[in-house]
Order: sequence, then structure tokens, then C-alpha cells
Amino acid sequence: MTIRVCVAGATGWTGGAVARQIISSEGFQLTGAVARRLAGSDVGTALGLSPAGVQIAPDLASALTEPTDVLIDYTSPEAVKRHTILALERGVRVVIGSSGLTAQDYEEIAALATAKGLGVIAAGNFSITAALAKHFALETAKYIPSWEIIDYASAGKMDAPSGTVQELAEELGQVARPRQEVAPSALHGRPDTRGAEIEGTQVHSLRLPSYVIAFETIFGLPNERLTIRHDAGSGADPYVAGTLLATREVLRVQGLVRGLDRLLFA
Repeated sequence: MTIRVCVAGATGWTGGAVARQIISSEGFQLTGAVARRLAGSDVGTALGLSPAGVQIAPDLASALTEPTDVLIDYTSPEAVKRHTILALERGVRVVIGSSGLTAQDYEEIAALATAKGLGVIAAGNFSITAALAKHFALETAKYIPSWEIIDYASAGKMDAPSGTVQELAEELGQVARPRQEVAPSALHGRPDTRGAEIEGTQVHSLRLPSYVIAFETIFGLPNERLTIRHDAGSGADPYVAGTLLATREVLRVQGLVRGLDRLLFA
């Protein structure tokens, strides 16, 4: 079956890479594209390809006038929830690659998706290797009682922590709460330097030039440490395969699934 796909953020860093692959792939049909710039242009031309016969729409409502099975969203924290709700209301399944949604946002999305009998798959990172790093960290937390997370990204990244780390910290909290010798609130000086607490895990976000995105979960025992780290390069290619895997799988899902690892290690 050919899957009809609309890409929101179709000229962006990751959305553009995904849209290019869909245009050239068998099994997918690009039926809609949304971008803040280049609206009215052919999406293929805008991406440096031959004309694709799909005009970039200025908003999602306009793009979804064409029959669509799945919305892939790589836009912004301000837009993704609104887009997801609009798509579900119109009977369209959703793959969320954008970050910035809160746990409360996901609860609302899960409730609507379940009520509509539709699927939503969301991941802070659709890289296969990032999903492996998350999976290994969740497994390690069953055996080592103390850990913290360091979140690295470029100086211009607008959300902190990254969606990848937010997702990881929340799911670590479902495995266990890390042991702390001294609670950050009990420290002298500046307790806020110990990072932000997310579901029991201390998270430290660095935003500096030269980083793209990376994260490491550091586990500690007396006289030894284990670091599970993922580093992303400067290209968006690693996220394409996982996004398209989720686009296929979301047709078989009802409700919300968070994390590419849930698909890989079901």
C-alpha cells in the first residue's frame, strides 16, 4: 500500500531530508508540504530536485485538503501540538519529530488519539543509534542506582533540555528513581548548579557553538562509572530511516507511542 504523507517543516533541516527521501521512495507518496517560507513553490524545486507536483502550503489546514494518511511534523515547539490536534481531528495519523512538548501535552494527544482510534508516534530522536543509547540506559538503570544526564546542543537551540533527553529522563523515572547522597535542595551555595530535576533525574543542558546534539547518561558506583553517550553529526540523514519506519508503523498503532526504541524493542 502506498502511504500518503504530508510533511510539516518540509524545507527544514530534518524535514527537508525526510521529504527528499519520500519523493524518491517507492511505498510513499508526498501529498502535502508545509513551510513558513517558499509557500506557493513546488516542494521538489525548493529542495533542489525535479518538480514534484506538490505545492508548499503556508499552513497545515491548506495542506490537508489533499487525502493524507500520515502527517510527519518537524516544525517548532509552538506549532507541533496544534498541528497534531488538527491532523487527528481530520483522521490523519501523526509522526512527531519536533521537540518541546511537555508531559501534559502528550497526555492530551494520547487521549485524543485513543478517542479517534488513530496512532501517534513521537520521538525526541529518530536516529537508530540514539534509540539504542536510550534503550541501553533504561536497561542499565535496572542495575545501577545512581545516574545523571548531560544534554549537549548548539548555542542556538531554543529548547532545553532537548526532546531526546526529556523523553529519556521521563522514562528513566518509570524504571527507578536515582539514589542521591545529598539532595540538591539541601546543598549550600547555588543548588541550581546541580541541574534541573526531571522525574528524579538531574539533567544538565549545555548550549555551545560546535555542538550539534549529543547526550550522555552517566551511571556511577563506588570506584567505577559507566557512560552511555550518543553524538550526532552535522547532517540530518540519521533521522530519516527511523522517521520512515515510524511512518509505516503508525498505521498499525492506536493511541500514543513515545520513543523509537519502543518500535525497535517491542
